Amino acid sequence: MIKLNIDGVDIEVEEGTLLLDACRQAGARIPTLCHDDNLSHFGGCRMCVVEVEGFRNLVATCCTKATDGMVVRTNTETVQKTRRTVLDLLLSNHPVEDCLTCGKTGECELQDLAYEYNVRPSFHGEKKNYEVEARNPVLLRDQSKCILCGKCVRVCKEVQVTTAIDFVSRGFESKIAAGFDLPLSDENCRLCGQCISVCPTGAILNKHFIGTRPWEIDKKVRTTCPFCGTGCTFDLNVKDGKVIGVTPTEDAVVNGTSLCVKGRSHIDLINSPDRLKTPLKKVDGEFVPISWNEALKTVAENFTRIKEEYGSDALAGLSSARTTNEDNYTFQKFMRVALGTNNVDHCART
Repeated sequence: MIKLNIDGVDIEVEEGTLLLDACRQAGARIPTLCHDDNLSHFGGCRMCVVEVEGFRNLVATCCTKATDGMVVRTNTETVQKTRRTVLDLLLSNHPVEDCLTCGKTGECELQDLAYEYNVRPSFHGEKKNYEVEARNPVLLRDQSKCILCGKCVRVCKEVQVTTAIDFVSRGFESKIAAGFDLPLSDENCRLCGQCISVCPTGAILNKHFIGTRPWEIDKKVRTTCPFCGTGCTFDLNVKDGKVIGVTPTEDAVVNGTSLCVKGRSHIDLINSPDRLKTPLKKVDGEFVPISWNEALKTVAENFTRIKEEYGSDALAGLSSARTTNEDNYTFQKFMRVALGTNNVDHCART
């Protein structure tokens, strides 16, 4: 353990602790734009700078380890002025006029910090004017709103292990792009949407939420993804009684903020007009709707008839990875105990 003083508060942390985490432990509010606890340290935005006694320059807390005896000041006039200048410079190249219609309004970290620090653009920098990429079936990319925080690059490389995008060019021409500067599409992207979750601005948007402001979401329903046996947790976003999109939740035990393309983009299945809403029974060559009681009774009668006529081993059961472990356990128990057969298999047994 090491001791340090942050804004007059003496604290103890484990050796090797990030200074940003130490400051947060002391109750200090440290703004960040490029940092994510699940990604490597980047130190690009410089919003997290603080004063440390004995250091000539301000220190970026997101990529500096706390050391024994450190005396840190997180909210001095110099620190405040530096953060405001950083924001001013970012906004000087940002299409702030788009804030009125941007789909990220209300959830934009850059916008929130500009409000918190009362920053209005005073520099008049050159604006980027990239064409909006809409080819990707999952996300919309507007590189003109990118602040080059690198979160999307790191999450694609370090979490998804895809490396579909990276930094290209230099200076003002720097941007995030796929190989050969091709549009990010299903040809070079796994469509997981990890970059959507980490982007702090409107540079990357989930297409499902286009046209819906954050405050228009009526409620979020926590649930478990049904598409495989991993058990990922996410929130269903409901508007006007209809699920319009999926967002990850940081406190998910299994997956954290990670989701695959199925989990994040399956609302087309939920809202499909072709989705079955009631059991169907074939009568005279045509499927007709029946009640659940009638459906279960029909299945039970046929199970009993086949077992009596041909024996238990004439029956077999195939389970699914899209159900929970508990459901699969109950299913195999039913096959073995109720029907008396060990003919049980699973779609994921490969």
